[in-house]
Amino acid sequence: MCPEETLANISRVVDWARVRADLIVWITHSEPNSGTVFDPARGFVQVVTELGPASAEPQVTKTSVNSFTTTCLQQLLVQRGIRRLVITGVRTEQCCETTARLASDLGFEVTFVLDATTTSDLVDDRYGIVGRTELIRRTGAILQQRGFAEVLNTEDLLRLEHGD
Repeated sequence: MCPEETLANISRVVDWARVRADLIVWITHSEPNSGTVFDPARGFVQVVTELGPASAEPQVTKTSVNSFTTTCLQQLLVQRGIRRLVITGVRTEQCCETTARLASDLGFEVTFVLDATTTSDLVDDRYGIVGRTELIRRTGAILQQRGFAEVLNTEDLLRLEHGD
């Protein structure tokens, strides 16, 4: 599900955040008793092993599309004084985008690292196939142009944060 290039970009963002001693929160999506890949009983609901969450990094499991509605994420961020979120992950146009939109609505500054997100083609009987590249491009354009997030790629984020 996660292409190597995307995984590498997420890893770079995680490494960058760790060097800065930023809070990293790992979010997984769960649909208990659904029989789908999101059913924890099937063993797929986990953070990608290669990213290796550190023991001090909170792991939050959500059951809604965004990362706030069914979790304690907002409380966790507010308690720690976090005002800016850097979003990466899987399902660009779904989990990542809705989290970015809600975070913006809640008053957080949002940076959406577009090349550190991924998704799969969307296949629909009525609308046909929308390719993953188009979904990712569309998501970035909407988030940026509608003011929900600053949309960057990994290189730009790392360069910006190093003052280059």
